[in-house]
Amino acid sequence: MAEWSQSSEDNKLVAQKTFVAKPGEVDQKWFVVDATDLIVGRLAADIAVILMGKKRPTYTPHIDTGDFVVVTNAEKVAFTGKKWTNKEYTWYTGYTGLRKETAEKRLEKKPEMILQEAVRRMLPKNKLGRKMLSKLKVYAGESHPHQAQNPEAIELGKKIWLMRRAENAKREFIQTTI
Repeated sequence: MAEWSQSSEDNKLVAQKTFVAKPGEVDQKWFVVDATDLIVGRLAADIAVILMGKKRPTYTPHIDTGDFVVVTNAEKVAFTGKKWTNKEYTWYTGYTGLRKETAEKRLEKKPEMILQEAVRRMLPKNKLGRKMLSKLKVYAGESHPHQAQNPEAIELGKKIWLMRRAENAKREFIQTTI
């Protein structure tokens, strides 16, 4: 796709090419997220956007332009409402009957799988989506083995208006106490 613009010299029309990223051309960063008390769906949506690279100006749909994300404290995520008891994860084993378990039981067995499945379902359902998902590293505890990559700490999964409301409430509280 070319966009035409007028050059300043000689009044000639010059084609401006649309940038398309090529494999291996994108520098991938590492981010670390603390999942303590964050809502699963909001956090998963933000992680999926980073894994796909949609926040980058060089985003190209058919190329993996995303970054690596390391999530710690996956066992401390939160659900809204009664999802801990009502939400069921189902899968087919190849035998008759469908296997299912609640989110509460999955948290006891494999807490990393709650967040990993939520992110997987928000990514493309193809080879590229599987490659993007391999850049997600989820750990139940505080520590992770990726310190050598110098991951940058970021805050995800929070609504901006909610954070602003909390900051305003904090300011009002400080002003009333002074």
